[in-house]
Amino acid sequence: MDVLVIGASGLLGTDLVTALLEADHEVTGLGQSELDVRTLAVDDEDAVRHAVGGHDVVVDAAGLPPEAAERHPSLAFDVDAVGAQLVAAACARTGTRLVHVSSADVVAGHPQGSPVPVTAPLRPLGAHGRAHAAGEWAVRASGADALVVRAGWLYGAHGDCLPRMLAALARETDALRVPASWAGQPTWTVDVARVVVGLLEVGAPAGVYPASAMGWTDRFGWALEVWESLGRDLDLLEPVEGEDPGDDHDDHDHHVEHDGPVEPPGWSVLAPQPLRRLGVEPVGPWRLRWQEAADEVLAGL
Repeated sequence: MDVLVIGASGLLGTDLVTALLEADHEVTGLGQSELDVRTLAVDDEDAVRHAVGGHDVVVDAAGLPPEAAERHPSLAFDVDAVGAQLVAAACARTGTRLVHVSSADVVAGHPQGSPVPVTAPLRPLGAHGRAHAAGEWAVRASGADALVVRAGWLYGAHGDCLPRMLAALARETDALRVPASWAGQPTWTVDVARVVVGLLEVGAPAGVYPASAMGWTDRFGWALEVWESLGRDLDLLEPVEGEDPGDDHDDHDHHVEHDGPVEPPGWSVLAPQPLRRLGVEPVGPWRLRWQEAADEVLAGL
């Protein structure tokens, strides 16, 4: 299978390219310097169509990190909604299968309690969730043969993420305050890449698929696991209630928080169905997957 990966040099895209190559697919990777969806306008459809043409599958893994999306909502919309629309329209016109990587934050407004199934209506919270929700609508409206893959709280070895940020902060401070109210599923990018490859190889029908790890925690619980992996004293982490999504670093008070407007506590927790019905193994429990990933993600920090 000839696969084009857009966002190939990013946090997820790097692992997608590796997983596809290991599965013996032909892979072309486009990074930001080759096709920057942040700067594409609606009249640049020819550039996108030219990039898409000649491939069996396009995996659109371009996206703004959640914390950047909250600080720059208009840019988030350009990347995660307008960019998605351009890629999906090009795939529809060329008959190319599309894998569109979305976010669990598109359903974060659902009441806390049970994992959210793929059939639930979109209820995004935050600029990140709203931009991705608009992107999903654009993909569905395009008529492309599209798999929408949702994952939340991504971390990996090839870009900015909470574990790597905490490792950097651990060199600067002994104590740290971390938001505790937003619930989600920390998910290794290696696992998301495996799910994408699995969906392609079983010929999954167009639809929405979850790729988050099983179980859930809040940001403080996730930070505790990372802090322990770093060998730091867990008593030096302090939970902060009522904070909104996104992670940013305030150099003055060592407080992991977000600078945008405060949202209600979110519930970015996805149910694993329908992966098993297709013969694709869901991602395992988030804590076990972190223990497997920690050395690789934190290497060199």
